[in-house]
Amino acid sequence: MIRIRLFAAAGIAAATAIAVTGCSTAPAGGDGSSADGQVTLRMLVNVTPNLTEDFWNELVEPFEKANPDIDVVIQNPGAEGVAAAVPRLLAAGDAPDVVQSIAPTTKLAPELVDLSEYDWATDGPLAEQYSIDGKYYMAGIGVQLQSLFFYNKTAFQEAGIDELPTTVDELTEALGKLKDAGWTPIQTGGDWMTSHTLQTLALPTVIAEDPTWFQDISSGEVTFGETYGDAVETYADWVAAGYIPTDALGIKYPDAEQAFLSGKTAVYAMGSWFAGTQAKAAESADIGVFRAPAVDAKDQPAMGANIASPYSILKASKNQDAAAKLVEFLVTDKDAVTSQLEVDGNFRDGYEYDMTPLGEELLQIVADTPADAYTPTGGGYGERTLPDGYSGEINTQTQALIGGTPAADVIKAMDDWFAANAG
Repeated sequence: MIRIRLFAAAGIAAATAIAVTGCSTAPAGGDGSSADGQVTLRMLVNVTPNLTEDFWNELVEPFEKANPDIDVVIQNPGAEGVAAAVPRLLAAGDAPDVVQSIAPTTKLAPELVDLSEYDWATDGPLAEQYSIDGKYYMAGIGVQLQSLFFYNKTAFQEAGIDELPTTVDELTEALGKLKDAGWTPIQTGGDWMTSHTLQTLALPTVIAEDPTWFQDISSGEVTFGETYGDAVETYADWVAAGYIPTDALGIKYPDAEQAFLSGKTAVYAMGSWFAGTQAKAAESADIGVFRAPAVDAKDQPAMGANIASPYSILKASKNQDAAAKLVEFLVTDKDAVTSQLEVDGNFRDGYEYDMTPLGEELLQIVADTPADAYTPTGGGYGERTLPDGYSGEINTQTQALIGGTPAADVIKAMDDWFAANAG
């Protein structure tokens, strides 16, 4: 889950040293070129247990062999994280050439190279969704889906549910059958994940009915209550009916995930990265996945999604042409794209790797989702952003719903929050 990993790292000691690995030592603040025409590109990347430094070096090795005049140096931000390192490096005049895993925003865009002249950027996954003022500042390798309900196939069988829900009403009916069959219908938990189920319920309809909802509510053209209110009321009904346990707030994310994996609960709203977790689990319930439905079956439900491995080039780079050549390789070379998708459990239509059956179901959802149905979640990205603090506020108010606060009070609180922060 790229966004969470990035922003969780923000605020950690800015003095954390940047570790640099690769074939040569990067010239801090220089133009990265030598008298013999050799170019050194520094690429700041997200390093995780999956995306190790060895992985990154092996990923760019074929590019370096095909371009012997370009040396790629992998730059690891350490515990500081990419999101925190970029502004510090810019301020220090020591910016890398290429940055991976940070989404363009209106604040960051002035520091980034406009990639609109490159087809590999404008035609890539979620390219339009991440554009700002019609300009394309990143190119990615695939998508992380978020508007998903994973489900326990045994629970659905025992509850007599033969068809997967295609509307919110059908989903609510299925939850009732699951409860009647003795199952805990929905698995959720505390921390950041509380509002994930509400957003999974709401956004497929909210965005289907108003594709520019992020901009409209941020400008005050529409209100939270008149767009999101029905979903809040449905969620409150689910709590009142016992479909969402009121003790969920005391459950940590890893424990919630383990409870669903082990077959203790029936439905789990979570991003596609859960398939990677299931693939690594020693034991797992028989789990499937379906796309979160809209209220009306005739509507094309919106699909919350983040870009996987967005790459941007900084304007401060003295070697922008070489940097563009590297990014093109990273987002178009079949082997490079596939290896990046596989290592972090991401998906792209037309790119297959050795997947579990659950991964194959997710790839089919990607194949069935039209490009214009994708939408941000949480605070958004590109031009589709909400006022700062939205993710925390919707999480707090969802926790209030589980705690018994009436839906009308939560809707008013959100309307008041937008009135104070939007516009």
